[in-house]
Amino acid sequence: MSTETPTRLAVRKTYKLYIGGAFPRSESGRSYQVHSASGELLANAALASRKDVRDAVTAARAAVAKWSGATAYNRGQVLYRVAEMLEGRRDQFIAEVKAAEGGSRKDAGLVVDAAIDRWVWYAGWADKIAQVHGGANPVAGPYFNLSSPEPTGVVGVVAPADSSLLGLVSVIAPAIVSGNTVVVIASETRPLPAVSLAEVLATSDLPGGVVNVLTGKVSEMGPWLAAHMDVNAVDLTGVTDATSAVELEVAAAENLKRVIRPSNPDWAADPGVSRMLALLEIKTVWHPKGV
Repeated sequence: MSTETPTRLAVRKTYKLYIGGAFPRSESGRSYQVHSASGELLANAALASRKDVRDAVTAARAAVAKWSGATAYNRGQVLYRVAEMLEGRRDQFIAEVKAAEGGSRKDAGLVVDAAIDRWVWYAGWADKIAQVHGGANPVAGPYFNLSSPEPTGVVGVVAPADSSLLGLVSVIAPAIVSGNTVVVIASETRPLPAVSLAEVLATSDLPGGVVNVLTGKVSEMGPWLAAHMDVNAVDLTGVTDATSAVELEVAAAENLKRVIRPSNPDWAADPGVSRMLALLEIKTVWHPKGV
């Protein structure tokens, strides 16, 4: 009788999409292999299609009213809860960032800690951005003239290709803190931290549809997201090809979407308020003062 311990085959996880608070497979049934920075097979991820893009936009639009109608204080609480959940799964995210981006465990730990801190930072801005970017305007007459920022609506985001967690958080959080909803195309080669983040969002009081995460090819999904007539703004930060970026900007112009152009920022630096402000509309109201 053999006493050798049988070799166990690892159960490879197939990471799904995150749309409307649920985790569906791609409607196309496709998936692709995800490898670590060293070339090791990590898992399979859903390969989203144009139909998945449309479904995600529909979910994001349905969530706008509830999310933008929530109090700023409540949105801040929800974002802070995301930070709490990330903190609780810190070791998992460190392992995933290390596998995706290479480097040491210490470096990955610094990235994860910065991502947690960034959620807290944006949570603090939830009830302050209106004070900074709005106000009373001086007018020559017996009127109040008040300007206040409002969310622009549904935002399509191409996440950074290189920064799988910190960069991702840095483009999602400033969009949703003020009441926008987002459809995110995660890093094609490093999608696992994004889908794990979706699992955190699903259990952190964030209403379904506020954040929708798609994995797959930017070249397949990007044009449909940029051209979608129910998307109000697009963040092209993660588009690495200059020609593709121009094509997406042209597609976005059809319904006068706001466009954040591709860039390569230092994600570890102070993010400032520019990304939040870029996704806000200003509403100005006149009202008689009375006598």
